[in-house]
Amino acid sequence: MITDERVSAFINSFDRGNTELLNEIEDECRRTNVPVIRTQMQSLLRLLLAVGRPESILEVGTAIGFSALLMSEYAPEGCKITTIEKYEKRIPIAKENFRKAGKEASITLLEGDAAEILKELQGTYDFIFMDAAKGQYINFLPDILRLLRKGGLLVSDNVLQDGDVIESRFAVTRRDRTIHSRMREYLYELKHNEQLETAILQVGDGATVSVKL
Repeated sequence: MITDERVSAFINSFDRGNTELLNEIEDECRRTNVPVIRTQMQSLLRLLLAVGRPESILEVGTAIGFSALLMSEYAPEGCKITTIEKYEKRIPIAKENFRKAGKEASITLLEGDAAEILKELQGTYDFIFMDAAKGQYINFLPDILRLLRKGGLLVSDNVLQDGDVIESRFAVTRRDRTIHSRMREYLYELKHNEQLETAILQVGDGATVSVKL
């Protein structure tokens, strides 16, 4: 936890909650150890969707569909969501959750490796949510910038890695050093890329919000 747990619990106590289906999916994620966006991140997404009112959303990292459904619930009517997932065991569960929610027409799930799929995508998106393999964010970024329209928002989750990203690379376990260095590179690029204006936020496990200039 990046912020004090008591402070986080206090902030979360004001959250108004989600639909019954979203609550069921979130509970399932926690039971089965599937990654799910934290309560403060959910609140941030709701706010940004209300402000930006996107007509098209791209999500990198579907898992079992919780965040795509959350965004579809709070995005403007008629918003189309494209989401990418490569983990085969999660794909049918996500599709079933989209069916249960009656969102099959508004959410398109692309199956496969995001690096390859992003290269093939055309057009632009108003809002892009990055929540996939953290070590790949920096590799996805060139295509993400190509696909994000001017004035569009890029939101990236889990960028502080439970605080590990602030540590020396020698303070993290050897297996995590590549992710550690790539995330630092990603954060530097977001803050210094001339196409973007970015804020790094202590929300949940860390988030960035970038607007394309």
